[in-house]
Parts: sequence; structure tokens; C-alpha cells
Amino acid sequence: MIYVIKFIYSFVLPPGLFVVLLLGIGVWLWRGSRRPAIALLTVALLLYLSSISLVAAPLVGSLERRYEQPSALDGDVIVVLGGGASSGTPDLDGQGNLYGSAANRLLTAARLYRESGLPILFSGGQVFSDSGNEADIARRQLIGLGVPESAILAENRSLNTELNAQYTAELMEAEGFSRPVLVTSAFHMPRAMKHFTAAGLSPQAYPTDYLDSRGTAIYPGKFTPSGDALSTTATALKEYLGLLAAIF
Repeated sequence: MIYVIKFIYSFVLPPGLFVVLLLGIGVWLWRGSRRPAIALLTVALLLYLSSISLVAAPLVGSLERRYEQPSALDGDVIVVLGGGASSGTPDLDGQGNLYGSAANRLLTAARLYRESGLPILFSGGQVFSDSGNEADIARRQLIGLGVPESAILAENRSLNTELNAQYTAELMEAEGFSRPVLVTSAFHMPRAMKHFTAAGLSPQAYPTDYLDSRGTAIYPGKFTPSGDALSTTATALKEYLGLLAAIF
């Protein structure tokens, strides 16, 4: 019964609701004007395909599988890339929180620090006027997780991945580091590696924050639209476009 309710909800709530509405309008237009109906039905189909995990999972999975987690670290500093932050939101020891992807990356870095003792360099600034400064928030949260302040470097100016790489390279050179262990979301790692290599660095990739489960399974839920699947599709397409832009 639980899965039946989930199935119904997927077509009552957006984006499934919009798929149903577009489909209904397309069918209604079919009798009078075929071309607008076909165009509308095509949009409905594209929205539906973009909103199901059967499509979203392999799209993002193809990015996530390009780099595997290494069995041992080979570097002198752990470089963590930001992924967004809120401002003014309550935290245990201050204000401002990292968004999900950035928080997962931070947690991985803290665990790697405990295993290796390598210092952590967090890269990420304040992207929008109403967002938090990622590196400053990360510094506070890392200290809260038990990482000593002396082991934390904050690059708090960058606004995108290209600037992450540029400003990190400058800070590493100033601090005497040369071999970064790059920690970011698995879907983001291919683009990050391109930018860091272009900045003159030779990072060791340490992907984390996976969106696609390993292994395959087919069940009705794979065919139902959801906001999460739509977001995953958008994330994957953004990374592919970013990779294309990095080439040119």
C-alpha cells in the first residue's frame, strides 16, 4: 500500500502533475490542431523522461564512475570544494550551514584528516548576496568536528570551479603545498579535475557524495516522476555542459 501511495503522489505533485497537465492539454488539442499538440506532447515526454530515476541515475552515474576512491592518500593537503551555503541559519556554534553536497564533502575531509593528519584547505566563497561564505562556515564546522584551527586553510573568494582551482593553486603555493588530494562530489569530480589540471596542479581525486547507487534494479518507482530525479538530471546536464565549456 505504501508504494501505491507513493506512485499516486508522484503524479499529483510536481513535476508529475505538470506531465499529466501537458499530456491532457496535448490530447485535447489533437482534434483541432496536430502540430501544437505534437509539440506539447513532445515537451511532456521530455519532462517525464527528465523526471524519472531510470534516466537520471545512469546520466549522473556515468560521471560518478570516472574516478574511484583511492585506497591510500598521496598528497600533502586535502582540498575540499564548496557546494553552496545558507546565511543566517542557526547552527550549533554559530550561523550559516553548508548545503547537502558541501556538507558531505566536508564530512569526508574531516574523516580523511583523522586518518592521515593532512591539513584541510576548503575552497568556496559567497556566491550570492543572500548565501553564506562557504569556506568561513566550513572552518567553523571543521573546528566543531575536532579539527584544530592550525590544520585548516580557508580560500573564501572563489565563485565557481574554475576560480576554486585558480585561487587554491595560489594559496597552496604560498603555503608550500604541491600535491592536493581533491575532495568533491563524484558527479563534480571530472570537471574539477580538468580545472585543477589547467591551473597547473596534479591532484589525486577522492570522490564522495554519490547520487547513483551501485548495482541495477528495475521496479515501478524507477518510472515515476519526482523532483529529486529532475534535480539529478539537471545536475548531470550541468556537469556535461561544464565539461564542454572547459574544453573550449
